[in-house]
Amino acid sequence: MKNVMFTLLMFTLTFTQAQNFRGLDKSPMDKASFPPSYRISDKVVVITYSRPQLKGRAFADIVTFGKIWRTGANEATELRVFKPISINETEIPVGTYSVFTIFKTGKMTFIVNKATNLWGAYAYDKSQDLLRFEVSTTTVADNLEVFSMVFSGDDTLNLHLGWENLRAKVPFEVL
Repeated sequence: MKNVMFTLLMFTLTFTQAQNFRGLDKSPMDKASFPPSYRISDKVVVITYSRPQLKGRAFADIVTFGKIWRTGANEATELRVFKPISINETEIPVGTYSVFTIFKTGKMTFIVNKATNLWGAYAYDKSQDLLRFEVSTTTVADNLEVFSMVFSGDDTLNLHLGWENLRAKVPFEVL
């Protein structure tokens, strides 16, 4: 009888402890920060985004040229500003913003939008734009499989965006 009760108890506990966890996201989140060192906690700016992958596709198959893009995957890319900065001579005060882009041949429109907590670009509202300007894009020989962003520089810093063989650079200035 003890063996039957023990077996029944173990069988029941197995099912009560089972969890249904989701698998790894196909476009994991990442962040780029300035200063980039993890040892420096006094950040100026942090950009949080999801990293879509090409997986045999072309950039133009994923990002429609001439249309608003969330600049990553899943949620809209988030820009957190901890110290005032300037982008294209527009002051960006301390706060949280969304980042969108529009790609065209040889150029990219970079958009900082006041709306936050957005999924993709579905609820994008142009009237909430704080900043919108164009930068040139370049084509390079090396291919990036995963969409990436990184900061470089000192007082004048640059946000570099890259995917496939396309690269763009957005200059930021710390005020």
